[in-house]
Amino acid sequence: MSDLGDFTEVSADDSAADDADGSAADGGDPDRSTADDFDAYDVSPAGSDRGLGSISVSQGLRVAEDGDDTALKAFVTSDNRESVRLGKYVIVPYPDDETLFCRITALEYAQEFEADDATEIHARRAMRRDDFAERDYKFVATLDPVAVLFSEGEDLKRRMTDRVPKPGSIVSEATDASQIKTGLAIPSEGVFLGHLSVGGETVRTAATPPTIDYRLKDDYADGDPLVFRHTLVAGGTGSGKTHASKNVLRQYLDSSYAMDDGREVATAVVQFDPQDEYAQMHDDNPEMDDATRRRLDRQGIAHGGHDDTVALVPDVDGASYGGGGHRAEQVPFTIPFRMVKRRPWLVAGARLNDNQYQALDYLLSRFFDDYGPEATYDQFTTYLDDPALREELDESGRVHEATFDAVRRRALGSAFARVFDRDARPVTDLIHELVRPGGLTVVPTYHVNDTRATELVVLAVASLLVDEKLSNDPDHDRIKETPLVVGMDEAHNFLTDAESVQARKVIGKFTEAAKQGRKERLGLFLITQDPQDIADSVFKQVNTKLVLNLGDEDAISSVNIPPTLEDKVPYMEKGQMVVYSPDNSEPVELTGLSTCVTRHGE
Repeated sequence: MSDLGDFTEVSADDSAADDADGSAADGGDPDRSTADDFDAYDVSPAGSDRGLGSISVSQGLRVAEDGDDTALKAFVTSDNRESVRLGKYVIVPYPDDETLFCRITALEYAQEFEADDATEIHARRAMRRDDFAERDYKFVATLDPVAVLFSEGEDLKRRMTDRVPKPGSIVSEATDASQIKTGLAIPSEGVFLGHLSVGGETVRTAATPPTIDYRLKDDYADGDPLVFRHTLVAGGTGSGKTHASKNVLRQYLDSSYAMDDGREVATAVVQFDPQDEYAQMHDDNPEMDDATRRRLDRQGIAHGGHDDTVALVPDVDGASYGGGGHRAEQVPFTIPFRMVKRRPWLVAGARLNDNQYQALDYLLSRFFDDYGPEATYDQFTTYLDDPALREELDESGRVHEATFDAVRRRALGSAFARVFDRDARPVTDLIHELVRPGGLTVVPTYHVNDTRATELVVLAVASLLVDEKLSNDPDHDRIKETPLVVGMDEAHNFLTDAESVQARKVIGKFTEAAKQGRKERLGLFLITQDPQDIADSVFKQVNTKLVLNLGDEDAISSVNIPPTLEDKVPYMEKGQMVVYSPDNSEPVELTGLSTCVTRHGE
């Protein structure tokens, strides 16, 4: 047994230095070698790398009907680790030219060698180093299979995932626009909403233009146009929801749809505007440069001020509309009391119970029979002030005197006197100004400082549009025969669930409108920062949801988007959005246009 003598530890750095100048192992002679020397080998594989990495089987390789049972992981090479992000889209080829389209849903480091890195020695070594020993760890991406892509003639098609990829298959970033659109089921044509993004960064491809435009189906080839399946834009203050809404509405104004008689008719948009912002859509955006215009033209995105824009301004006592923020034509109107004949709930207020509402309905019916269909609100107040009428109805058992008094108090509210039968033309006489094929009508209420009066104006005009659309015998064929989008900002103020008779009547009307929208070419475009307050029966009929930054947990949970996207909502920058439109595509993240296609802001 040989005597090893004293053992001296030599650091790897010292050893490397000795080898470099030949001063230790061989007596300082760099040309001297021994039989114990090893030849150096190049460990880099021959050829050039392609892709991000390869499918790994070390942690399981399984595709299952239950997504929770799927195990699909890819080893990412060291050169690609910095560029890989959660949500990124990748492709994995099959041997027979089909392709698996996936989304990265998790990223992790795993130990390359069996070692305990939770030790004092390991921690001190790490604390004394400036760099991270990447080679000591594996970098693994978890993939969520979205669809299998395959060719059928010259068309690229998709089907549900039904095959497992081979171990070692190359994983590459998806950079082909047709693959990405097919994989996510995004229509190639339709109403433009934004550009596909991941983590706030726009997805880039090798195509020209390099971005992926996200569009909603707007024809009848693959089902009903989604504009008539209704849209919700939800976002908090400063999230960019008005900017985004203007961009989308501008696209609708550039669309047309087939009616039952075969005519192709341009869409009319009626937008209720509490902040006096949407009439600006009449004007060009002065901040848009020529390069942006050319880019929008190449992508088929409608832009520029919409000349056929009218501000239909409600005449309300004590309210003066300035309208200095736009150059759109201004047309004043009033709500005629005769509209109440078919809509008693307009004067029901929020405090009438069912018994009182029935009494109001009876009183209105009798009033219009006595005074004629053009009777006014002033005449109705005089009618209710008649003590003989009160006594007659009580003695006949038709309306109890206490019920009569309650109805009278509610129906003589100051808001009614301020709104009904003003000096302007009645809205029912302005139907051709209200609804114009290809025209935008904005109903501003910013100047009305009475919440009850604002609610009365919006619900009166909106119900007129809905009633005419749903009627089999409409009074105004223009409304019935024109594709119509009814936009309602701060929709939570008008379509909220409540126990009052009026709320139930309103919600019932709009629920029916939402259900029949496809058939009647009626689309609701609801904009809100409080989606949780919109009545559930209306909300359930909304197919397309554009969700921008929301900070309220109740608001986020109410929009019912997939959990993987729900977690991103509070961190979204201005203009970023999640789009969930089950009848159109997979749920995705988008970045809206940074420049509004029309004038926006001061």
